[in-house]
Amino acid sequence: MPATSLRDMRFLIHDVFDFEAHYATLNSAQTVDRELIDTILDEAARFTDGEIEPLNRSGDIEGCRWDAGVVTTPGGFKQAYEEYVAGGWASLCGSVEYGGQGLPESLSLFLEELMSSANMAWTMYPSLSRGVINALESHGSEEQKQNFLTKLLSGEWTGTMCLTESHAGSDVGLARTRAEPLADGAYAITGTKIFISAGDHDLAENIVHLVLARVPESPDGTRGISMFVVPKINLDGSANAVSCGSIEEKMGIHGNATCVLHFDAARGYLVGAANEGMRYMFTMMNAARLVVGLQGICLSQAALKRSIEYANERLQMRSLTGPKAPDQPADPIIVHPDVRRLLLTQRAIAEGGRALVYFTGQIADRLTAGVQQDDSAQETEAMLEFLTPIVKGALTEFSFESVNHAVQVFGGHGFVRETGIEQYVRDARITMIYEGTTQIQGLDLLGRKVLLEQGAGMLVFLKQVNELIAALKKSGGQDLAEFATQLEVITKQWGDLALDCAGRAQANPEEVGAAGVDFLLYSGYVALAFCWGRIALVAQQQLSASSAAAAKGAAGSAEAEADQNYLAGKLATARFFFARILPRTAAHKAAIESGAASLMDVSAEELSSI
Repeated sequence: MPATSLRDMRFLIHDVFDFEAHYATLNSAQTVDRELIDTILDEAARFTDGEIEPLNRSGDIEGCRWDAGVVTTPGGFKQAYEEYVAGGWASLCGSVEYGGQGLPESLSLFLEELMSSANMAWTMYPSLSRGVINALESHGSEEQKQNFLTKLLSGEWTGTMCLTESHAGSDVGLARTRAEPLADGAYAITGTKIFISAGDHDLAENIVHLVLARVPESPDGTRGISMFVVPKINLDGSANAVSCGSIEEKMGIHGNATCVLHFDAARGYLVGAANEGMRYMFTMMNAARLVVGLQGICLSQAALKRSIEYANERLQMRSLTGPKAPDQPADPIIVHPDVRRLLLTQRAIAEGGRALVYFTGQIADRLTAGVQQDDSAQETEAMLEFLTPIVKGALTEFSFESVNHAVQVFGGHGFVRETGIEQYVRDARITMIYEGTTQIQGLDLLGRKVLLEQGAGMLVFLKQVNELIAALKKSGGQDLAEFATQLEVITKQWGDLALDCAGRAQANPEEVGAAGVDFLLYSGYVALAFCWGRIALVAQQQLSASSAAAAKGAAGSAEAEADQNYLAGKLATARFFFARILPRTAAHKAAIESGAASLMDVSAEELSSI
């Protein structure tokens, strides 16, 4: 069955966020109307449901194979990639000058959602190319764009980001990979990179690696990092000195090759200026972090659909208030309160998280494409920078909780491989680690975006929240007014926490690290509350209009009743979120206010005494 819901996607795209109107404000030569959006969604769904979703389980079971430096992907993966290229999906976004279709970047998020929900491991092969495309479009020379960008946008070649080394982990400033200048202006790249997703495979004829390395006499640390484009196959058709030493045996995403790559004086080309690699890296990394947050939501959504289907079919025990299916030997488990808690938590995370990604995608569009008659680029950039660690860090944490709830709904049947539910848990676990762990996102959010930058992006986002609060109050609905009150309280508390952290960090910088993850998760719940407030406002408006039409005799069909149930379901999930999920912020507030002492006053010897 389809792994995600086109109806849910369209509800957010058209009704909640009005992407057609959004696209009309962008400085773009391409007209993107509702008809085009729906056509893209329909065609993308046909591709994902027909080509890659059937490979999800088989790809997980078979995995990738490494033999003497050659990587083979699971059966069917190569053919699916050929269909992807033939369908023009690789060029959906990107500069027309280099072969792209020039469509807004947020459209690629919709495609990414459909693909990752169907088969995350397969999707990572073309997805990694987006980061390389973004970096080369922003920082590459004209020659590099002609040589590499055209092939990436056609899908003939794929791309990777080669950042991590075994001794450095997330601290790329410790990188030792060297770049020695050659007489013709190229560089000889020497070093080993690990954990390179899609680092080698048999899907495309060439792979373009963006590699962080050091030129001679570069400064220590991150100030001395440069970026190079290093193809697996040289431009003259000869093999470059890039080899895959092994692929990792991983917990999940078995269908994607996570590689150890050796560069042995491989021929590479400097991107931009020397020692500016860290700045260029974040062009890739920030876009990738939005995608990783979306990947977590995609797995949560796919698991939710399976959970709802199972909960309606699985018979077990009777309702505490009497039989609900008296003609059956037991009631379907969806009648039991705690099963509903599990399902509603999954819905609150999956649907609210999707909304947050879409909202952030619109902000990214406004920054990259520019907005007609608008001079707020600085505020737009600040809000995007602020929301990025929340999308990546908080949504992946929430999504991992969600897929684990799916296992619980299935019970023992979720723990065995037969149903495929446990794969979602294994695949989702990596999203909390790669492209920067949750801890790194927490440090980035609190330490940089709130304290160092004095909360510039947070203040812009709060303007949006306050506008929503005003709209909820004007709606006249009791539920919506209560949501507005809760949002007022929680955002006031959020600002106070930020100021409190700032004060304590001045006396003890360890307070930032101690509070980082709790502040990140607190922020994630606030962001989801904002999204559920927007969803509820639109759902209530449409439900009121539908009820008014029914009262006049203009409705009453089965289709109209289904629409009313759909909208009522959105409101019910919003009520659940504000009643049951948002109060979790109290625990994070208490943890933040407890300070660093409980973490740092214990000695290493005491901590290690086991």
